[in-house]
Amino acid sequence: MGRPRRVSTGGIVYHVLNRSNHRLPLFEHDGDFSDFEAILEQVCADSPMRVLAYCVMPNHWHMMLWPHQDGELSRFVARLTTIHTHRRQSYLRSIGDGHLYRGRFRSFPVQDDRHFLTVCRYVEQNPLRAKLVHRAEKWQWCSLWRRESGDARRRGLLFEWPVDRPSDWLDLVNTPQPDRQVQQVRKSIVLDHPFGGPDWVSRMTELYGLERRRRGRPRKK
Repeated sequence: MGRPRRVSTGGIVYHVLNRSNHRLPLFEHDGDFSDFEAILEQVCADSPMRVLAYCVMPNHWHMMLWPHQDGELSRFVARLTTIHTHRRQSYLRSIGDGHLYRGRFRSFPVQDDRHFLTVCRYVEQNPLRAKLVHRAEKWQWCSLWRRESGDARRRGLLFEWPVDRPSDWLDLVNTPQPDRQVQQVRKSIVLDHPFGGPDWVSRMTELYGLERRRRGRPRKK
């Protein structure tokens, strides 16, 4: 089966994910995480992107991005991963010794309503779900820590959300997310499929010519 069609239209919120090749560690030490965040800040300064939320995990990362223009999403992520790959391989002295990332990034559009909050909660709860910390805001390599504990410069990377952040957001992120929501988000990750209400998803699917990906071999005619 060919690759699903990529949506890269401006003005839409996207969840973006990329993983290491063979699920090997991308980030092993604090310096690895901070270097990636420095690259993220550099790319945002050179190619302005509205970063709404993110979380950097040992072998992958998640971001909630809100591009202004058509094509901006793909250009931004390509630049981010290219610079990170070059610097990481230079540090490891392994230029040309295989791919750092498993492949092209995964992304799906997110409706800017309660569905947006569901995906942001999923993203910022990652380290807690993985039992890397006992409180989600203690994971330094995440937008939650940056908002709660970062200085003005660090908080400056993050843009205001398209919907109001609940006043009890910190408690929500530290409360286990309903399994149904987690599975719905993961399904959109696997299928690269829009995440939102039924009418919105149908409209997005029709507008951009998206089709649900099916597992297994195609049925014989």
